[in-house]
Amino acid sequence: MTTTRQPSGTALPADSRLARELLDGLAEAVLTTDETGRVTLTNAMAAELLPEITAGTELASCPVPALARAVADNADRFDADHHGRRLRGARRHLARSGYAWYIRDVTEEHARADALRAERARTAFLAQAGSQLGLSLHRDQVLLTATTLAVPYLADVAVALPRPAVPAEQHARWIRYADGEPAPVTGLAGTALTSTVPGLAEALAGDLAEPVAWLDAEPADLAAMLPTGFGPPGIVLVSPLLSASGSAGALLLVRRAGRAGFDRRDVELAREFAARAGAALATADLHGEQAHLARVLQASLLPPELPTEPGVTMAGGYRAAGDTLRIGGDFYEVFPHPRGALFAVGDVCGRGVGAAVLTGRVRQSLQTLRLVEQRPLELIHLLDRALFDAPGAAGRSQFTTLLLGSLECGPAGVDVRIAGGGHPAPLLVTADGTVTPVPVGGTPVGALAVARFAETRVHLDQGDLLLAYTNGVTEARGPRDAAMFGEARLRAALASAAGQPPAVLIDRVLQAVDGWLDGQAHDDIAMLAVRASAPG
Repeated sequence: MTTTRQPSGTALPADSRLARELLDGLAEAVLTTDETGRVTLTNAMAAELLPEITAGTELASCPVPALARAVADNADRFDADHHGRRLRGARRHLARSGYAWYIRDVTEEHARADALRAERARTAFLAQAGSQLGLSLHRDQVLLTATTLAVPYLADVAVALPRPAVPAEQHARWIRYADGEPAPVTGLAGTALTSTVPGLAEALAGDLAEPVAWLDAEPADLAAMLPTGFGPPGIVLVSPLLSASGSAGALLLVRRAGRAGFDRRDVELAREFAARAGAALATADLHGEQAHLARVLQASLLPPELPTEPGVTMAGGYRAAGDTLRIGGDFYEVFPHPRGALFAVGDVCGRGVGAAVLTGRVRQSLQTLRLVEQRPLELIHLLDRALFDAPGAAGRSQFTTLLLGSLECGPAGVDVRIAGGGHPAPLLVTADGTVTPVPVGGTPVGALAVARFAETRVHLDQGDLLLAYTNGVTEARGPRDAAMFGEARLRAALASAAGQPPAVLIDRVLQAVDGWLDGQAHDDIAMLAVRASAPG
């Protein structure tokens, strides 16, 4: 047997049968050509991948267009789809003359790359969907986002049919977005829609757990919800908008007749997307209910409009600790009665909604009890018993500090009787700027089984003013060493505004407190200013 030697001296066999066996064992197709471009040799893999090319074939005119173009253009590489396979070839110069083409079947490699890109696209789509759906707490905005996100990635047309917000509504409202439309479109679904679209009734009722594909859809069944000129839909996928509490509606994904149908991964993606949209819709509905309740509560607890009483001028000031709902545990109230008026300024324990609920209970109790009793001391005893005897009151440990007073106007001014329940003493501001506390005392209302309340009297000459306030004013803490605003600063602010109308005085105090806080958080604040004026 003859041998040849590499430059390194290693002996190589010159056996043609062995060389053929080695070539046929390669996973790549091998074609060699002479200097004229004709094929001189093909291995077994070449015969499998390129059966049209045999020895003697001129590659520049071979029946594999991509390879023929590469030879004609003197290119060293080509990619081709051939017999359902993806081929990639590279050319190398041979030592003597001609070329060798090495051609690989990269079909599976391409499939894996395509699958990876598709999975990354799905992940990115779901991430974007989760982010945008979570940005809105409004029902309509969630529906708009769900339909616009689904097009064109999932479908050519997306239609969302939420369950009616009000069960008595006869027609479901739909929102549609189509590829090429400038904006989503809304409409009302006909009564026959749920019976003609397979799976829709089950999706709306929460009985459908998986998306259902509807092939060969009749355009008449969906005509009202499809764009004009859309034509017969190729396939419709009905997905339930599921949430923890059941179905929030249904999502219809419509593809044109010429577009590929929904494969397994598309269905899984549609299910996941619809689930996120359903959760966002349920969250928006819950937020809407809570916002409605908050508005109702807010309307019942915001400071009242003060009545007009002859011989007296009044103004109130209110700031809730949390500006979101503008409700809190401090309050003031004025009730007219035949001889003048009753007023109340209180501070219930706690903050936020819990304190606001107790505030509402106190104010409602006063509204009722003042019909049978107008004397402040007797009225505060009745209120204490009503709060203390309320079901579960002891377990909640809820109570309020309170000033409860009566105003009786006469030619010589205003006589004020004040009953106290553990509340800061009101301040008397005379016309000359003198500020004097009016001690009352007493224990908080609704706190103790055996309560002690006190009553005092004060007379307001014309121009004198009485300010009742909650401790949110004096205990406001500024940014410097967390020092409190204090009664001394309050008195100074009142003295500087002496002689001014009550509304001006209230604004002056609030401005002083705001300046002291310098943007810091604060407790609830309530104030009521009563000034003796000339009889009307």
